[in-house]
Amino acid sequence: MFRVALALTLLLACVAQAQAPDSRFSAGGYFRIMARPDFQGGNGRLGYWNLNGRLMNEGPYAALEMKLDLLQAPPGTTEMWASLHARIEGGSVTTADIGNGNLINFRLSQLYARVGNVLAPNIVFQLGTLQYFFGDLGLYDMRPAQVLEDTIGLSARYSNGPVDVMLAVGDSGFSLRGLQYVPIATAGGMVRVRIGDHVELGGGGQVSIEPFVAGNRYSSYVTPGLGYEDFVRREALRRFVENNPMLGADQFPLPVQSGQTSLSWRAIGYLGFGKLGPILWNNFYVRYQRLHPQNSYADGWAGREVQVYTADVTRDRYALQLGNEMQVRIIPDWLDAVWAFLYGSDRDFADRIQASEMNRTYMSTVLRLQLYMTRHLHWLLENAISQETSLNGNLYRTQFDSIFQNSGGIPDSRGLEYGDSSVRRSWQLKTGLVLNPLGRGIYTRPSIRLLYGFQYSNQHAAFGSGFVASLNQFDAFRPTGTISWHHLVSLEAEGWF
Repeated sequence: MFRVALALTLLLACVAQAQAPDSRFSAGGYFRIMARPDFQGGNGRLGYWNLNGRLMNEGPYAALEMKLDLLQAPPGTTEMWASLHARIEGGSVTTADIGNGNLINFRLSQLYARVGNVLAPNIVFQLGTLQYFFGDLGLYDMRPAQVLEDTIGLSARYSNGPVDVMLAVGDSGFSLRGLQYVPIATAGGMVRVRIGDHVELGGGGQVSIEPFVAGNRYSSYVTPGLGYEDFVRREALRRFVENNPMLGADQFPLPVQSGQTSLSWRAIGYLGFGKLGPILWNNFYVRYQRLHPQNSYADGWAGREVQVYTADVTRDRYALQLGNEMQVRIIPDWLDAVWAFLYGSDRDFADRIQASEMNRTYMSTVLRLQLYMTRHLHWLLENAISQETSLNGNLYRTQFDSIFQNSGGIPDSRGLEYGDSSVRRSWQLKTGLVLNPLGRGIYTRPSIRLLYGFQYSNQHAAFGSGFVASLNQFDAFRPTGTISWHHLVSLEAEGWF
């Protein structure tokens, strides 16, 4: 009798184990880590930013994304389900960068709950962070076509076959204003349609409106009579005192309500096509946006300080970005390529006097080839060229002593130009060996890479460095000459898990 009871107990245990539901918790993530010593005074990056491709222009990074199923639906049914999602990410790893892996460099970037099939089949509600993007420019590690990454609120998404539609409402105040929070109502959405197996089309946008709240010092007040040059130089109080010596700093104009509503918006578009001969897939993205006005800054002069409100002088800022990436199989199982280009235009139409990155255009193209010497050992070659153009005069220094190259060699300590050229041109080439344990593919991960890269730029020391940026002719840390070339060797690992 004991043996029969034991057998029945073991049988029931086996049946229960076989019918156990899937795990409610799952997690995945991403990492990259590198050793990239820089013997030219740099910080381990080949250039300033990802304009010449992300490869060797990015530092360490780690991300962990977690999902907890609160209510599971049987597969193939339209029963209600619910899940909780969280993402932690940051750009520091101990001994690999100046942050030394300190957790202050990480953040909880995503936290939201999803509920599906609650009112109708194929509809998913999301409450929390609302980021949506159509895809990535992998070579640049950029997402030109994304919306609502600055918004927390509620979205409803309908997905059925080739059609995908999402609408959302929320608040962007904390993202756009931080400690100077005011509510900024945001609404947006997107539409995505798949046409067979070869074409995808998408579009979307968002609008953010900041209502004026009288008495709230963080609301969209303006300082009457504020000139743009005084704003740029942070000399509004000084100029007022000089122009009104009988009044003094105590009579600096009080802020008033702006005559215009603080408004920002963006529109995005997407076109994808592929599975056509050697073209595996091509993604094209576009974004055009009006940036949200800034709030205020502290302006000081002669031991006094006032708050200067800047909504009116910062509301005419716009940004355009276009990007394309094509994956091509040149020789099956032997040679693949990815080609991408990027174009951007940043404009501040109120600023006609200062050379800055708020008034510039930039363009770049990157081509990566990967030759499969064996299934796991590959050779990588990436070539990238770029050009950045300042629209308001000289922004870039082509010489280490560019102070003597500008304005006929006469220093202009009051000038709004920083360098001696309005154009920065850069060329980067990277090559080396790649070990892919999972086999062929440019984007197959994990990857272990041993790379050499160089950059040539017409700008002096066009990379993050320890060189003093001052134009003072008596600088004690003057380099011995102009630095146009930058060389790096990198041992790095990258992967998804």
